[in-house]
Amino acid sequence: MYKESMHKESIRNESMPKPTRKQRTRKVETAAVEKDAAQGFHVDQEFDRKLDWEFALESFDLDEYAGERLELSIGGQEAGERVDRALSRLLGVSRSQVQAWIADDRVIVREKPIRANYKVREGDRVQIDVPEPEPLEVQPENIPLDILFEDGEVIVVNKPRGMVVHPAPGHLHGTLVNAILYHCKDLPGIGGVMRPGIVHRIDKDTSGVLMVAKTDRAHQSLSEQLKAHAAQRKYIALVHGQVLHNLGTIDAAIGRHPVHRKQMAVVKQGGRHAVTHFSVLEHFQNYTLLELKLETGRTHQIRVHMQFIGHPLAGDPVYGLKKTLPIEGQALHAQTLGFIHPATGKYMEWSAPLPEDMIRLLEMLRSMDS
Repeated sequence: MYKESMHKESIRNESMPKPTRKQRTRKVETAAVEKDAAQGFHVDQEFDRKLDWEFALESFDLDEYAGERLELSIGGQEAGERVDRALSRLLGVSRSQVQAWIADDRVIVREKPIRANYKVREGDRVQIDVPEPEPLEVQPENIPLDILFEDGEVIVVNKPRGMVVHPAPGHLHGTLVNAILYHCKDLPGIGGVMRPGIVHRIDKDTSGVLMVAKTDRAHQSLSEQLKAHAAQRKYIALVHGQVLHNLGTIDAAIGRHPVHRKQMAVVKQGGRHAVTHFSVLEHFQNYTLLELKLETGRTHQIRVHMQFIGHPLAGDPVYGLKKTLPIEGQALHAQTLGFIHPATGKYMEWSAPLPEDMIRLLEMLRSMDS
C-alpha cells in the first residue's frame, strides 16, 4: 500500500554537511553519550572536517570509486610501511588486490608508478586509478516478485528475506536483479551492467521495501534523493534487551572494522557520518521491538548502531549474540519507503507487512509474557 501527497519535508542534519570527495579526511574530536529522560537517548560523535591531509580515510567501497582516480595523503602513523600493506589495511581490500593495481601501474606516488615494496612516507600523496569491475554475465531469471507499485519510471518491490539484491562473485543467480531483468525487458544499461536500476540496497537477510529505477531520469532522481536524505526509510527491528528510552538518536560514524575487515563498526577515525533515529513500539521480557528511521544509509547501519548501544538485533549472525531467537538472519524489516516520484513530483510512500517469521517471533514473545 502507499500514500501520496504533493510535498514532504526532507530530513537533513545541516550541522554535519556531507563532504566532497576531496574532503574525506576527518579527525574525531569528541565522542559523547547523553541520556536525558525528557529528550530521550542520544549518542553523538562530532567530527572536525578540516582539510588537513592527516590520513583518515572512510571505509572503502570499490564500486563507489570504480573508473575514478582516488588520491590519499599518508600520515605519520603509516610512515615506513610497505605501500601494499598500508593500502590493504586502510582501504579494507586484500593485499593481492593492491598488488594487482601496482602491477598494472595504477598506484602512483610523485607522478610515478611504484612497486609493492615501496615504503610510504609521511606526506606522500598516493593516487590510485581504481579499475572498473570485470563484467559478469547477468541473466534474466523467472523469479516471482512481490510488486507494490510499478509504472514507466520506477518499480517498488517487497524483497523477501534470503534474497541477494544484485549479483556478485558467489551469488550470480537468484538475485533481485536477475528477477528484475526478467520482469523488465528494457532495463539493462540503467545504472550499470551489474546493478541495472538499483539505487539502494538492503542486506540479504533483511526483508522489505526497495525501489528500482526503470529509466535514467528515475535513476538520477532517486539517487539524488538518497544523497540529500530526502527519501524516507523506516524499519522494524527486534533487539536484545530492554531499551529504556522511548525515543533516541544514534549519531556515530561507521567504517570498516579495524580487525574483522568484512565487518563494519562504529569507529573513532575514518568513518562515514551515520545517523539512526529509533522509537520503542513494544517491550518484552528480554527484547524490545523498535521502529527505526534512517537519516543516512551506510552499510549495515542499523545492525552496527544497535550493537554499539548494547542492543544487537535478534538473530543477527554477524553483530548479534550467540544465544538468540529462532530466526534465519537478523530480525529486521524495511517496512516503509517514501520518495518524490521522478516524473510527477508527488511524494509517494509504500509499506510492506512484517514477514511471517517475525510475526511468529512476536507472537511467541507475547505468549511468554502473558
